[in-house]
Amino acid sequence: MSQPSGYSRLQIRLHWITVFLVALQYLLHDGIASAYDQALETGTYAVSAPVIGHAAGGLIILGLVIWRLMLRREHGVPPPPEGEPAIFRTLSHWAHLGFYALLVLLPVSGVMAWGGRLEAAGDAHEVLRAVLLLLIIAHVGAVAVHQLVWKTGLITRMMRPG
Repeated sequence: MSQPSGYSRLQIRLHWITVFLVALQYLLHDGIASAYDQALETGTYAVSAPVIGHAAGGLIILGLVIWRLMLRREHGVPPPPEGEPAIFRTLSHWAHLGFYALLVLLPVSGVMAWGGRLEAAGDAHEVLRAVLLLLIIAHVGAVAVHQLVWKTGLITRMMRPG
């Protein structure tokens, strides 16, 4: 399959919907974390709006990630920008694999922690959450370098279909 010149309209929309939902997950974290800590202490898993919102958001993200992976396989992805150093191409490849892995593992570990009552899964969920935040920061930083230093116009690939 030849590489497309840009992302499809659907790939772009799913990317930004995923970004929004991941941000929302971080905002809803305190509510479910408090409920989870209380559940570990009391053995009673109380369902509340923050718990439902966080759980539903995680499952929606999981579905979107699976959809995005199918689109990636079907449509492909554009090549790296011209002149990008080889090390950054490698880092970009691994970062994207990391995003997909984390966005699958986080909902799975969340379900195992809450639904399966597995404290180790809850601990793993917290570690994965921190790793995802670091990866997001690195990703945004890389986009900034592309835009401001290398002036590749990279961000337009996630704004306009190619």
